[in-house]
Amino acid sequence: MEDNNITNLAAKREKAIVKTSIIGIVTNVFLAVFKAIIGTVSNSIAITLDAVNNLSDAVSSVVTIIGAKLGAKQPNKKHPLGYGRIEYLSSMIIAAIVLYAGITSLVESVKKIITPEAADYSTVSLIIIAVAIVVKLVLGQYVKAQGKKHSSGALVASGSDALFDAILSASVLASALIYLIWNVSLEAYVGVIISGFIIKAGIEMMLETVNDIIGKRTDRDELKRIKQLICEEPEVRGAYDLLMFNYGPNKNYASVHLELPDTMTVDEVDELTRRVQAKVYLETGVILTGVGVYSFNTSDDEVAKIRNAVQKTVLEHDWALQLHGFYADTENKALRFDVVVSFDVDREEALKTLTEEVQALYPDYSLLIIPDIDA
Repeated sequence: MEDNNITNLAAKREKAIVKTSIIGIVTNVFLAVFKAIIGTVSNSIAITLDAVNNLSDAVSSVVTIIGAKLGAKQPNKKHPLGYGRIEYLSSMIIAAIVLYAGITSLVESVKKIITPEAADYSTVSLIIIAVAIVVKLVLGQYVKAQGKKHSSGALVASGSDALFDAILSASVLASALIYLIWNVSLEAYVGVIISGFIIKAGIEMMLETVNDIIGKRTDRDELKRIKQLICEEPEVRGAYDLLMFNYGPNKNYASVHLELPDTMTVDEVDELTRRVQAKVYLETGVILTGVGVYSFNTSDDEVAKIRNAVQKTVLEHDWALQLHGFYADTENKALRFDVVVSFDVDREEALKTLTEEVQALYPDYSLLIIPDIDA
């Protein structure tokens, strides 16, 4: 049932992305043709560059479709977690196209500043530019909204680029009106300014995509929500070490450790973990691929005293953010626990310090301290 739900959602998402991209392709090709004709007739570098920019948007939409199609391929032996991350590569290509368009526009605008040429605007050309502005604004908002709705970085990037294009076209229209009214040509200078914004947008898109590819910190609210869902189970004393693994838009896997009473049987733990996995998936869409267990002492008062003493010692350090998974075997003289360590301290040095301090408290005990990352 879960597999069918995932497949249906993926198919629906792919269809929406392709449909949105096709609308973008058709719109941008028409705009590019009209603007190219107007730019050539009126001898306007700004309008001609605007046409080139529309053409680059059409190419971006083609890349988005290809990325969505490839990313929707089913998992196989070679790629058991699917091809979702291909969409991040398509987003990177689109960012590169935007960046290239911005740099090209900047170069051509500077050339026109150095060797200016008089433009010849007609009423028809101004009307077409004005219509193009409205079309680009509507298209940009639509594509960006669809991108956010379906978690498509490529569509969000394309939508943002379309909105920048609308600003670019508005600037071209404004410079044309200024030229007609006061005979002052500003389009080349406007082109330089707008090119800067396009370049900035391209860099930001690229950096965001690089973060997705490398892997970035999961949203705190999402982690908190998943932990709350898990801790609603009466047997669960705490949920720790929740790590998310992203394999493409809407393809999130996770692992977690649950602190459970040491009186639970393996059968009871198995039933609980399966229940937790189903609950988290239905509520968040996140698949818990691994559920580890910490044992919690329930019947030894001496253990509670040891835990309090160890916790006080550990948390005196600012870089020790949390202690969990504590278990003391008083019969065999063994302590084991995890400590969440800040990124501000060297993990090996932190582990050495904690080992020395806790060993000083309980010299007769063997220690197993695991330093966890601050995820």
